[in-house]
Parts: sequence; structure tokens; C-alpha cells
Amino acid sequence: MEQKTMAVVGTGVIGNGWIARFLANGHRVIAYDPAPQAEEKTRAMLTEIWPTLAQYGLHPQASINNLSFADQLSDAVASADLIQENVPEREDLKKDVIASIDSFAKPEAIIASSTSGYMPSVLQQACAHYPERVIVAHPFNPVYLIPLVEIAGGKQTSSKTLEKANQLYDQLNMKPLVMSGEIDGHIGDRLMEALWREALHIVNDGVATTEEVDKAIVYGPGLRWALMGPFLTLHLAGGNDGMKHMLEQFGPALKLPWTRLIAPELTDELKNKVIDGTSLQCGDISINDMEHRRDRFLMKLMQLLEEEGFWPSERVLAYERQS
Repeated sequence: MEQKTMAVVGTGVIGNGWIARFLANGHRVIAYDPAPQAEEKTRAMLTEIWPTLAQYGLHPQASINNLSFADQLSDAVASADLIQENVPEREDLKKDVIASIDSFAKPEAIIASSTSGYMPSVLQQACAHYPERVIVAHPFNPVYLIPLVEIAGGKQTSSKTLEKANQLYDQLNMKPLVMSGEIDGHIGDRLMEALWREALHIVNDGVATTEEVDKAIVYGPGLRWALMGPFLTLHLAGGNDGMKHMLEQFGPALKLPWTRLIAPELTDELKNKVIDGTSLQCGDISINDMEHRRDRFLMKLMQLLEEEGFWPSERVLAYERQS
């Protein structure tokens, strides 16, 4: 992939993650964030994780020196091939920023929002120039390691933009998932929110602690989901007849009132249970050290998935059985 110029608007956790991924793949990055000390925080973060990125694999042209910060939004996006927007999750703010980007960016540039909730049709409404090049490209933290990016087009987005975006993110060593349509929360976050709501009810009701809930996922379904996802996992639960038998056998249980779809009220008592529980789980280990542990694990896990034919949940690839 030839070196491109990427603009990153908003340099919080997600924005900085994009900066790291773009740089690691050998591209130039122009960042913009009016927050005080934004550049210092970004460069400190890059210095911290660059050894991890080097271990994961850097493009020959990869360099922290390919990053610059602009004082104005217009200067940041004017020459960019891709503009990745990461401002706070407020509809009015995102629409205003994307409309401004639309007025400053070159016509062929892709404007992508990292929003975790809003649909692209909403975000492109205020664009007066080229709304057809606005998409959602929703990543997962840490962006510099997790390969999934959910790509969605709005009512005005062109198929050409989606095809171009799919190719671009693929060349960034990501696994783009071009959605068939658009929904609030996209796919991954809606699934995570459902599990998160249920977990909060379990803790709120005193059934389990935060540590016990995490154990239930890490040592159980989480291990299977890392390889197969929920559908293929249940397909295997049906034995030789697969999903057909599983639905016949366990389908009726779906009507049982096990789950609670409405989130519990975040009372002070529930907040304290969750805050104290997660703090107890971390003990004396800092967030920074926990992030390093997470990153080391993710690299080992992705290496294992690659050995099995990466992303086998999409299409299972043939492999030789080990005797």
C-alpha cells in the first residue's frame, strides 16, 4: 500500500489508537485536537506502545516522526486521503465537525466516523458538499491491535465509497466488516451492551461479584467466542445435526425469562459494587500495566488465530487434523 496521508480529528483513546495504527502501517498522520496538551499526551502514548507495535510488526516506512499536529481543523484535513473523526459522542457536535470536515477536505477523501452509536445517515445530514463520502468506521479498543472495524454507509453514501473504504482498512491489516445496513450501535456494541446489561443485573441482584462474572466469560464462552463467535459455537452444540438439532433442543428455552433486556438503574449502590469490584480485581496493578498485559495476550491470541486460518468464524478454512 502506498504511503497515504491520514487525518485524525480528536485524540482521545480511540483517536490515538488510530494514529498508532496508521503510523505502524507506514502512513503520514496529521492530527487535530484543541484540548490542552493533546499533542504531548499523544506522543507520550506512542512512545509507551511503540515497542509493542514493533513486536507486532511495523511497516518499513513506519515512524513516529510521520506524525504532525495542526492548529486548525482545515489544515489537518485539507490534504488527507482518509479523515477519521473521533470527537465525543454527542450528535450535534459530531454533525457539526463532520460538516466542517466536508467543507475543507478534498473531494476524493473518505470521511469516517469512529462513533460507537450513531448511524451514518444522521451524521452526514449537515454535509453540504460530498455527503456520499461519509461513512462510519467503528473500531474496537485497542485500535492499534484489534483488527475489526465495522463499516456502514448512510442513505447518501455511495457504493464506491464503501468499496474504497473496505480496501483501505483491509490494507491497514484490519478485518473490515461492511454492514448490509445501518443500525444504532452497529453490531459489536449492541451485542456487548446486551451482555453488559445482564452482567449489571447479576451484580446488582447480589448473585455474583464482578470477578465472578468475568470468570464466567473468560473460562467459558469467551474461549469459544474468540474462535467461532456465538452462531458457530451453538452450531457445534447441536452435534452432528448442528444448528438444526440445537434449535429443536434448546430453542424453546429462549422463551424462558432468564434474561433482562432493560438495564438496571445505576444507583449509587450498584456503581459502588462495580467500581469497588473492578478495583479489587486489579489490586495493586496499574491500568497501564493491565493494558500491557492485555496487549501481550492479544498478540499471542491473534497469532494463534492466524495459524488456524484467520477469522475462521467467517468461513471455516480446511486444516489438517493434528494426530
